[in-house]
Amino acid sequence: MPSTPAPPQADPPAAPVRLFFALWPDAATVRTLGAWATRAHATCGGRIMRPDTLHLTLGFLGDTPPDLLAPLIAETQSRHIEPGTVILSRYGAFPRPRIVWAGPADADNGQADEGAARLETEHRRLWDWVRGLHPAQPEPHFRPHVTLLRNADTRELPAHAPPAIAWRYDRYVLVASVQNGSGRYRIVASTRV
Repeated sequence: MPSTPAPPQADPPAAPVRLFFALWPDAATVRTLGAWATRAHATCGGRIMRPDTLHLTLGFLGDTPPDLLAPLIAETQSRHIEPGTVILSRYGAFPRPRIVWAGPADADNGQADEGAARLETEHRRLWDWVRGLHPAQPEPHFRPHVTLLRNADTRELPAHAPPAIAWRYDRYVLVASVQNGSGRYRIVASTRV
C-alpha cells in the first residue's frame, strides 16, 4: 500500500528583524572613539564596545515585521542627507542602563554646536518619512551619542574628555542587529551620497 504524502506545510513565519538607523564612523573615527573608550574605562570600568559596533543612532525601530524590510530598504536607498560634521566633545552617561557615551556639547545647557543641531534636524526628517512605513515612535528626547561602555559605573566620569572628535558624515545607514547572541550588526541599506 503506498504511503500517504504528508500534507504541505506552510513555512513558519519569518522572525522580526531588529532595526535602527545610524551614522556609521570611518576607520579613523573608530580609532579615536576607541581611545575615548579606553580612557573612560580606566575610570568607569564596564565593557568596552567592540570597534565594529560603534555608531550614532538616529532612530531605533526595534523589532520590525519582515514584510516591512524591503520597503524600508528601498526608501532608505532613495534618501539623501546633506553632509555635515558633528563634534563629539564630552563624556556622558545613562545611569539606568549603565552606559557611558561620547557626545556633542550639551544642548540642555545651551552649548549645542551647529553639528548637533543639524543631527536633530536629520532625526526629525528621518522620523517624518519612517512614520509612513513603520509603527515605531521616536524617543521623546533625541540625544546624539556613541555608546563607548556598557555595564559601567556611571557615578563618576573622567574629569576631562580627550581632544574633540570632528566626525564628518555624508550618509546614514539602516542596520539590522544579528539575533544570534553575538551582538553584531549588519548594514542593510544606505542613503545616497
